[in-house]
Amino acid sequence: MDEEIKEVEVVETEAVEETAPEAEQEAQNTERVGNIKISVDVVATIAGVATMGCDGVYAMAGTFAGDIAERFGAKKKNANKGVKVDMSETNASVDLYIIAKYGVRIPELAWEVQEAVKNSIESMTGLTVDKVNIHIEGVSFEEEEPEIEEEPKADEPEE
Repeated sequence: MDEEIKEVEVVETEAVEETAPEAEQEAQNTERVGNIKISVDVVATIAGVATMGCDGVYAMAGTFAGDIAERFGAKKKNANKGVKVDMSETNASVDLYIIAKYGVRIPELAWEVQEAVKNSIESMTGLTVDKVNIHIEGVSFEEEEPEIEEEPKADEPEE
């Protein structure tokens, strides 16, 4: 009985030795499939959306020229407004320019935004976020963003 067990062990060892180079070759092939390049705009959009999802953030601050162009319709609103990203192949640094709601504790807001942005970028892109710098550019006294009132339809009589 001991002889049978030894033969089985030898067979198993040989099978492992034969499959190891194949598995190694498959791993090398998957690495050579291609490159993944993530645009700075994509990272900026992720950061902007994560920032706006935090309670206490009223809006993102843009540049003066960008705000004027947006008001006249030359530039569309985008989620990466108020976001500056510096990227290397594996790392990213983010600067956020925020308008906070009045009454919010700014240090707590900044910490919440930093964590949300860092977690979102790292989980979605695989990049390592070195730092998230928060720049509070203003404080808004409005409770909510102004809502656009709907104009009455032509078919409905005005009251």
